[in-house]
Amino acid sequence: QAQLVESGGGSVQAAESLKLSCAASGAASTTMYMGWFRQAPGMEREGVATIGTGVKTYADSVEGRFTISRDNTKNTLYLQMSSLKPEDTAMYYCAANTICFGDRLSILSYKYWGQGTQVTVSS
Repeated sequence: QAQLVESGGGSVQAAESLKLSCAASGAASTTMYMGWFRQAPGMEREGVATIGTGVKTYADSVEGRFTISRDNTKNTLYLQMSSLKPEDTAMYYCAANTICFGDRLSILSYKYWGQGTQVTVSS
């Protein structure tokens, strides 16, 4: 059974930092590609950052502010978020898959999903 469990979300002020974690178990722990996605109320889920085969990909909106990393010894994915803005407010989801043929920031490229962790940034 594949499982992804996010943690680390919370409420912060603009310009502050937050670090999200995603623990993978089962089939999800052997995946090559992992990523972070987010969904704000009334909006579509969008790709934030992905990592796979040594390549990191970021959405333009977070480039330079967010850093994705992965600790394979702990089967854990991280997202370090700095200089947070109110527009970063959303539910953040961890995703994973063993293959990735298309756009790494597309939700269609991922098979396994976590339940999400809420990030709220106030001005």
